[in-house]
Amino acid sequence: MSDRPTAVVTGASSGIGAATARALAKAGFYVVLGARRVDRCAEIAAEIDGTAVRLDVTDPESVAAFAAAVPDCRLLVNNAGGAKGLEPVLQADEEAWRWMFETNVIGTLRVTKALLPALLASGDGHIVTVTSIAALETYDNGAGYTGAKHAQAMLHRTLRGELLGQPVRLTEVLPGLVETEFSVVRFDGDEERAAGVYRGITPLTPADVADVIAFAATRPSNVNIDQIVIKPRNQASAMRAHREP
Repeated sequence: MSDRPTAVVTGASSGIGAATARALAKAGFYVVLGARRVDRCAEIAAEIDGTAVRLDVTDPESVAAFAAAVPDCRLLVNNAGGAKGLEPVLQADEEAWRWMFETNVIGTLRVTKALLPALLASGDGHIVTVTSIAALETYDNGAGYTGAKHAQAMLHRTLRGELLGQPVRLTEVLPGLVETEFSVVRFDGDEERAAGVYRGITPLTPADVADVIAFAATRPSNVNIDQIVIKPRNQASAMRAHREP
C-alpha cells in the first residue's frame, strides 16, 4: 500500500478513532480506517492520504473481507466499541448487553485474530486496545458496559502473556470522560441527556487520547507501554468528579 508502516484503526469514522487516524498519519504511518460509516472514513482518508475500508466488527464476514484488504499491518488500534443504556441490573436490557459484548469484546477478538498473522509477519507489530476506566472499576447502573470493558481488557492483557517472546507489543489505553458521540449512542440519540455527562467539567478531547496512542506507537521497539490511564484533571474515578456550578 505504501512505503510507510501500515496502521489499522477500527471505529475510525469519528471521535477517538478519527483523531487517532490523523495523529498516526502525522507520525508517519499509512492508515487504514475501518468503520461501518465508510463514507466518513473516506473523507478522513482523503485528508491524510490513507485508505477507508468498510468494517462492521459484529459481522464475521465483514471482518474477514477487511483483513483480506490489509495484507500488511504493523499497528492495530482496537478502538471500535460503545455503550448502550444506563440502568440497574434489575432493569437490564439483554439486547443492549449483547450488543455491548458483541461490539467491545467479540469485535476486538475478531479483528485481532484476523490481523495477528500480519502483525507477527511485520517483525515489529503493535496492538493498542482502547478500553476505559470502566475496565478498572464498576459504577452504579453500568454493569453491562463495565462488564464488557473488563472482558475486553482481559482479552488484551491475556495476549500480553501469550505473545511474550513474539515481535508484537501490546498497549492498553484507558480513557475517562472524553466528549465524543459515546454518550449520544448510550442514550439512544438523546443529545440533552448526553450533554449532561460533561456538564461542569472540561472533558478530554479525542485528540488528547489520540496523542497518547501515537506516543505509545512511536516508542522504540523494545519499549512496551503496558497501560495508560488518562482522565480529565477534575475526574478521580468513574463515580467521582469535581463539577463547576
